[in-house]
Amino acid sequence: MSILPFDDRDGVIWYNGELLPWRDAKLHVLSHGLHYASCVFEGERSYAGRIFKMEEHHDRLLNSGKILGFNVPYSRAEIDAAAMAVLEANGISDGYVRPVAWRGSEMMAVSAQQTKIHVAVAAWQWPAYFSPEARMKGIRMDFGEWKRPSPETAPCHSKAAGLYMICTMSKHAAEAKGYADALMLDYRGLIAEATGANVFLVQDGKIHTPTPDCFLDGITRRTVIDLAKRRGYEVIERAIKPEELAKTQEVFLTGTAVEVTPVAEIGDYKFEAGEITRNLMNDYDALVRKHAAASAA
Repeated sequence: MSILPFDDRDGVIWYNGELLPWRDAKLHVLSHGLHYASCVFEGERSYAGRIFKMEEHHDRLLNSGKILGFNVPYSRAEIDAAAMAVLEANGISDGYVRPVAWRGSEMMAVSAQQTKIHVAVAAWQWPAYFSPEARMKGIRMDFGEWKRPSPETAPCHSKAAGLYMICTMSKHAAEAKGYADALMLDYRGLIAEATGANVFLVQDGKIHTPTPDCFLDGITRRTVIDLAKRRGYEVIERAIKPEELAKTQEVFLTGTAVEVTPVAEIGDYKFEAGEITRNLMNDYDALVRKHAAASAA
C-alpha cells in the first residue's frame, strides 16, 4: 500500500501565525528541537469539523512548553483559531490535528536560552487508528521491553517529543512479532500505559486504571472515567501489577487517536470485549458526535 509522505501533500499548515502551502512549512536541519528534543505537541481529533476537547488540548500544549522551560508565543485563543482555520482551509471534517511547538536554530548546544520558539498546526484525514475489525474484536498487544521512567528522571507530565522515543521502539518491536501495540510497564514494574494510550482493566465489574504518576493523565482518559461514573461504574485508580491480568476480564485503551479500543490479548493473557468496554465505546462515540453537533449549532 502506498503511503503519501507527510512532507509532500496538498493543503496548508499554520506556521508561526500564517497559513503556508503544505510543502513550504519547513524547518532547518540544525533546529534545537530536532537535536535535543526540545519540542512539545498535541494530538487532537476533529468530528464533523469540530475539535473535541480543543481548549484542554491547547492548555496542555502551553503547559508542556512551560515544563520544558519555554513559553509558547501564542495564547490558547490564538492556537484555537489556528486549528480551526487549518481544518477549514484544508476542507477536513473528520480528521486529526497536530499542534507542535519547538526551539529553533539560534543556538546549537545543550543550552538554548536564546532560541526562538516556533509553533505550527497541521491537520489531515485520519478516520481510524486501528482497523475497524480490530477495534471491534480487540487488538493484540505484547509486553514492551522499555519502561516509563521515574518522574525524577523525565518531564513525564509534559507531552514532550523525546518521551516517545521508547514508545516507537516498543511499538516497532511488537509489530515485528505480529502485535498491534505494546503494553509498557513503569520503572517499578507496574502497568503504565500503551505506547500512545492509557489502559483500563475490568475486574469483577469494577474498572481499574493505573495512577498517572509517571505518564500522561490523558484527556480521553479523564473523559472516559467521567462517562464510566455516569453509568454508575466504580473506577479505581491505583498501582496495578502485571500479574493481575490473570484475574482481568476486559481490557481497553483510551486516547485521542485510539478513542476507546478493546484489547483481546496481552502476551499470554486473553480478554473479551465485554459489556463495560462496549458501553464506553458507544458512550464515547455518542459524546464526540454530540459535541460536534452542539458546536455547529
